[in-house]
Amino acid sequence: MDRRDRRAIAGKTTREYTFGEDYGMDSHAKMNYPGPLFREIDDPAQQTGGARTTLPVSRVRKRPERAPRNGETAVTPYMIFPESSIPAVNVAQVPQRSPLRYPGGKTWLIPHIRAWLGGSPSPRLLIEPFAGGGVISLTAVMENLVKRCIMIELDRDVAAFWHAALHEGKGLTGRVQTFAPTRSNVEALANTAPRNLLEHGFRTLVLNRTRRGGILAPGASLSRKGENGQGVSSRWYPDTLVKRLNAIGRHADRITFCETDGMQFLEDLACDLKQDVVVFVDPPYTAGGKRAGSRLYAHNRIDHERLFAILAESRANFLMTYDCAPEIISLIRLHGFSAVRVLMKNSHHTHLPELVITPKPFFHNPS
Repeated sequence: MDRRDRRAIAGKTTREYTFGEDYGMDSHAKMNYPGPLFREIDDPAQQTGGARTTLPVSRVRKRPERAPRNGETAVTPYMIFPESSIPAVNVAQVPQRSPLRYPGGKTWLIPHIRAWLGGSPSPRLLIEPFAGGGVISLTAVMENLVKRCIMIELDRDVAAFWHAALHEGKGLTGRVQTFAPTRSNVEALANTAPRNLLEHGFRTLVLNRTRRGGILAPGASLSRKGENGQGVSSRWYPDTLVKRLNAIGRHADRITFCETDGMQFLEDLACDLKQDVVVFVDPPYTAGGKRAGSRLYAHNRIDHERLFAILAESRANFLMTYDCAPEIISLIRLHGFSAVRVLMKNSHHTHLPELVITPKPFFHNPS
């Protein structure tokens, strides 16, 4: 991390972080523990990204929709936005960078990211405040689309994995190579409290690869049939995981990970973002009362109005993804942002539109 990055994230902590103490580390281990650059936030409302609104936004009243008349075609709300000039890509056609199977992953967005970051000069720093599986940050760094990235994630289990991947890579790959992913072994690991960072990160990786849909939120169940009827082991590819972890290790000096609230991080730096800093925002989709984000993520409460207001006030160069909820459409219009729709196919082979949002038009088809 260079000096500009250090200045950008210095002095934002609120109390001493006790991650190492929870594992019973001695003082020497704590001194050498590569803990988060941010410490925990005292206010529980801030930890979930909700409740506190510092940049109020007026609500936009939604006009009631009428049924289509004879001969008319029903127009769904998202169709007010044009289709992206770049179609969603088959995820098999782009490199898979992340070891995590993350619900709502953005591998399909990689062509958009390449176009967004591929200009000259290339951005110095990419900030990803809701990192999750981290595929966008990893791709941006590994393909030299940016010089550095800062990944931010509040979920403690996911954070433990990224700390381990970046600082305990050798130990993590060793465990991957020797682990037998039987149901009994996975259940035993799930029911055992980790004693240190490496154990916690490995536990997260195993549960992510063996639970249905990669879901880590409370209540998630193990895969039953899995691919080709192989059950919990169907997504456990040790050689592939080791290759991805080794690739992360080779680029670790260009990746900074912070375990903190992504919304607060953005708000703290909103006025200090320079032209060579870009922001990729992919929050849990919970606008309009959507249940998917609540079911998939442990930290799923997002103040969507506040997020839009922070980005508008910051004047940052950002790319944000959202589903086509009426609340999001209203917020796009309110702040004068630009959006295009990309038709996605979910795990049930249903086509669903997603919105790619930028401050100004970027992915529009030439008229």
